[in-house]
Amino acid sequence: MSDKILISVGKVKIEAKLLDTPTAKNIKDALPFGSKASALAGEVFFETPVMAELEDDAKDVVKAGEISFWTEGNSIAIGFGKTAASQGDEIRLAAKTNIWAHAVTDVTLLKPCKSGDFVFIEMI
Repeated sequence: MSDKILISVGKVKIEAKLLDTPTAKNIKDALPFGSKASALAGEVFFETPVMAELEDDAKDVVKAGEISFWTEGNSIAIGFGKTAASQGDEIRLAAKTNIWAHAVTDVTLLKPCKSGDFVFIEMI
């Protein structure tokens, strides 16, 4: 699966490449959809109409550009900097997540995004 998606958060657009994972397939099958962003220090996340099981390689410490899915909250999370849970300079999310896409665009562009920004995710 080498499909590309576009995640728009407010005025910021992040292009990403889907990985070949069960979560990526579930998200692709649900596209397009919209949501409202929640912005915290170092991450943006938003609810989706998607459900997925925690995958064997799920992790809570991610690299900038790894697009993750939080199974307990049916939400996509994009970490781009230090979060409240970070230890040192790592990007640590609140729980283990499935990595289902890699951003092509620099995810630090999400820094100015605010909670309540409209999110739209679609195939490109």
